[in-house]
Amino acid sequence: MKKVSVGVIGVGTMGVHHARNFAEIDGVTLVAIADTDVKRGQEVAAKYQCLYYKDYRKLLQDKTLSAVTIAVPTSLHFKIAKDCLNANKHVLVEKPITATSTQAKELIDEAKKRNLILGVGHVERFNPAVLELKKYLLRGEIGRIVSLLAKRVGLYPPSVLDTNVIVDLAIHDIDIFSFLLDQEPLNTFCLGGKAIGNKREDYAEILLSYKGSVHGLIQVNWITPVKIRQLSVTGTKGYIELDYINQKIKIYHSHYTKSFDSFGEFLVRFGTPDVIDINVTGEEPLKAQLTEFVDCIRKGRKFPVDGNIGLNALITAEKSLAKMRERNIL
Repeated sequence: MKKVSVGVIGVGTMGVHHARNFAEIDGVTLVAIADTDVKRGQEVAAKYQCLYYKDYRKLLQDKTLSAVTIAVPTSLHFKIAKDCLNANKHVLVEKPITATSTQAKELIDEAKKRNLILGVGHVERFNPAVLELKKYLLRGEIGRIVSLLAKRVGLYPPSVLDTNVIVDLAIHDIDIFSFLLDQEPLNTFCLGGKAIGNKREDYAEILLSYKGSVHGLIQVNWITPVKIRQLSVTGTKGYIELDYINQKIKIYHSHYTKSFDSFGEFLVRFGTPDVIDINVTGEEPLKAQLTEFVDCIRKGRKFPVDGNIGLNALITAEKSLAKMRERNIL
């Protein structure tokens, strides 16, 4: 197997798991990490026996590196990712792809010009429960999809200093809705605001509409004292619940009959639904994502979650944020 040499820029809350996984994945050599926190950077480098740089630009000078993953604050994504592409490194940047859609388009053009992979870390696309759910939806297990409902709430993450709850958190489910439906939303409506702090929006409810009269509702916040990551899909023949964290799926099959009463009124009578617990083979989504990233580099394949996917999710997040702020001004 051809070895792929990688580096990690940013080893904070998320990046340290990039380093751990790269150190464990077969066929990968973790050459170096970069982080402005010298103490943390040196500790992580020592743990995984790789080089440490305070300045990521020195990491990029290493000619043996094929690829870099970026796990830094959102405001730094564009500058660092562009420098990596200019150094002819394949790139996987944590979501959101950049702080603005204009920046994202520039990165996409740069990667295309250089024939490099620009991947985006929408990690839920690699969650085995999500992949299993899509199989059931594609074969019509619950009939025509009518609505999707996502709940992604918890306490404020101290590592998030430069963005809001929509761009940081809701973007996960914005992307998963597009993945499950194979389409982007037609319209967006959003309510929310700043419940605890005054610097950034920390709660929101987003309503999205899609072709085929499908609606999606996303609830996100940084104020709920318990972490919840759930998704449910309602169809004409049933209902599916998904737990992102525990990677569990439960299907409810509808039983109903149609008839007319003595006055000719149309009636629908529902019976007790069949309930099925689906066995999902558990796997760390991040490891699956990074394994796919290096395999695409090794085999010259397109990474499935590319810059355009990241751009589409960001555009919807931007529209949602604009709708919220517009309404809050009124």
